[in-house]
Amino acid sequence: MKAAVIVFPGSNCDRDLAVAFRELTGHETTMVWHGDTTLPEGLDIIGVPGGFSYGDYLRSGAMAARSPIMRAVADAASKGVAVLGVCNGFQVLTETGLLPGALMRNAGLNFVCRDVGLTVGTSQTMFTSRYEDGEEIVIPVAHHDGNYFADDATLDRLEGEGRVAFRYAGNVNGSARGIAGIVNDAGNVLGMMPHPERMIESAHGRTDGRRIFEGLVGALS
Repeated sequence: MKAAVIVFPGSNCDRDLAVAFRELTGHETTMVWHGDTTLPEGLDIIGVPGGFSYGDYLRSGAMAARSPIMRAVADAASKGVAVLGVCNGFQVLTETGLLPGALMRNAGLNFVCRDVGLTVGTSQTMFTSRYEDGEEIVIPVAHHDGNYFADDATLDRLEGEGRVAFRYAGNVNGSARGIAGIVNDAGNVLGMMPHPERMIESAHGRTDGRRIFEGLVGALS
């Protein structure tokens, strides 16, 4: 199974995501520079990591979304390749149009960095199949612009189509309807603000994030 992680200027969680892919797939992960125009052949999974791409200049993820490599990522996603965007990666995916909505400044205008409770919105995706519907888990967040926003029609559609992957158990950042992660209509692109790669082994204190990667590997094997 082949995985790649995109690296932007300002990415700081790219290695963490690569380690998670390597741990769960058993294979090395290719790091792909944002200025490249092509991806490695035969990829199964693409990770868009957390961090502060381009220093969050203009808008979080706005400049990264226009990097040359993101055209290749969008093309791969359209062909069914799995894409996981975490934190800044979620912001990038909304800016590219791969996912609807936008991530705004946290409601309290503070950077939030702590473990948070999440409720699993659906187990019917390749990313969440190892969870139960409504299960409560804990995964850390670290963001300043994690306040998910979309118009009511979009929110109704996401909920009606079962595309809300995770919700916050409490009001962490003001996100509309508590949304912490969503999938695209095809189900192969997940964007989420919490960091599952930071809870994949017992040394992290919990392993609640591990099952996202296990679900991916199971679905793609």
